[in-house]
Amino acid sequence: MTQLALFDLDHTLLPCDSDYEWGQFLARLGVVDGEDYARKNERFYQDYKDGKLNIHEFLRFALKPLSEHSRAQLKEWHDQFMEEVITGQLRQKAIDLVKQHQDAGDLCCVVTATNSFVTRPIVESFGIEHLIATEPATMDGSPLANFTGEIKGTPNFREGKIQNLQDWLSKQKLSLSQLPCSYFYSDSMNDLPLLEKVSHPVATNPDDRLRSEAQKRGWPILELFA
Repeated sequence: MTQLALFDLDHTLLPCDSDYEWGQFLARLGVVDGEDYARKNERFYQDYKDGKLNIHEFLRFALKPLSEHSRAQLKEWHDQFMEEVITGQLRQKAIDLVKQHQDAGDLCCVVTATNSFVTRPIVESFGIEHLIATEPATMDGSPLANFTGEIKGTPNFREGKIQNLQDWLSKQKLSLSQLPCSYFYSDSMNDLPLLEKVSHPVATNPDDRLRSEAQKRGWPILELFA
C-alpha cells in the first residue's frame, strides 16, 4: 500500500528561502529596482515568518518580474540562480531524508507556497518528481507561454496546501484517508493546517512557534541543519 511523504521546501529541505533569495538575486542583477524591491521583499519575508502574510499582495509583487521578461531570459537567469545561490545550499542530510523515503517506495512530493517557476528545478535537484506549488498563470494557459503576473488556481499557502494536495491526490486515484501512512515535513507554523491532516507530522528545523506547538503535541522535531 502506498505511503506518502510530503516535504515543504524553504527552511525544510533548504536552509534558506528560495522565494526570498530569488527576489534578492533579481535585485542584485538590476532586473528590478534594487533598493525598493529588496525592502519590500524583506517586509513580505518578515510577514511570512510572523504568520501575517497577505498571500495575494505578496504574489502580485513576486510574480510581476516574471511577466516582464521572456521565458528564455527567465530560464537563463534561473540557471544562474541555481549555480550561484541554490547549489551551495543543498545539504546531504536533506538529500538523505528524501532518499530514505524513496528507497522505502514512498510517493514523494514537495508542497511549497513558492511558485513553481522558482522551485521546480530545485525540487528536481533533490530527485523528486512531484511538486505542488503556487502556479503562475501563462498567456494562453500553455506551460511554456510567457507569464501574466497572475496566479492559476489557489495559492499553495496554509489551507490552500490542503485543497491543492487533495486535488493532486485525486488525480493519482488516492486520498489522505486511504493512505496507511502520510508524512509531512515542515519548518513553519504557516503549515499547521496540513501538519494536522497527515498521520506523521514532523516539525523540521522548526520556527519558534512551530517548535512550541510540536512540543505541546508530542510531534517529532527534526534538525537537518544543526
